[in-house]
Amino acid sequence: MAEKILLIEDEEPIAESVGYSLQNEGFEVITAGDGISGLAAARSSRPDLIILDLMLPKLSGLELCRTVRKESSVPIIILTAKTDEVDRIVGLELGADDYVTKPFSTRELIARIRAVLRRTEAGPRETKDDRIEAGEVVVDIARRRVTVNKKPVHLPLKQFELLKTLASHQNKVLTREQLLRTVWNTDASFDTGTLDVHIRWLREKIEDDPSRPKYIRTVRGVGYKFVSDPDEWLD
Repeated sequence: MAEKILLIEDEEPIAESVGYSLQNEGFEVITAGDGISGLAAARSSRPDLIILDLMLPKLSGLELCRTVRKESSVPIIILTAKTDEVDRIVGLELGADDYVTKPFSTRELIARIRAVLRRTEAGPRETKDDRIEAGEVVVDIARRRVTVNKKPVHLPLKQFELLKTLASHQNKVLTREQLLRTVWNTDASFDTGTLDVHIRWLREKIEDDPSRPKYIRTVRGVGYKFVSDPDEWLD
């Protein structure tokens, strides 16, 4: 069965072009031209992924993202102009999984869609490698769950993927380029500020004191590492 994409975009030429390309790639496409109808479609059509423009009539993309994320874990890719830096960051903070800046190539958008769907649709496995433990942090890869001090912590997909990548390489320094390539399926030309923002959000959720992190350490000029023994201050 074809995967279902909900495209919420008020610029008709973009909606038609993207919709046509997605259909040629084998996706089922549903379109909506404003925030109200987009929210209704998200609730009724149960899409596998939502492509969401931030600048929408009737209901903004940010409000729509906030509402959808309260009701569903469906992956969301936001579309934004390069000048919308604040809105882009807020969108990611509200739970969007990725973003693409306008103008964009359809090829890039499709690559981002497939990358997000691969991570979302990976089925659970029953191996010991599906559970990573470090101090009070437990990452359950199969069920996509994280607990800290035995309390569940909700992480949007991108934050979960980032934590999983770091925790899977405990005590090893991962460069910014490695993290961008693994989590965002892109290279160093991507906005590295997004990586830093996600690191900050992760620290706020799993660290006792985000300003003095025990688990996710910064290695200046290189990248980050996840420390398996939080009581051992190595930096």
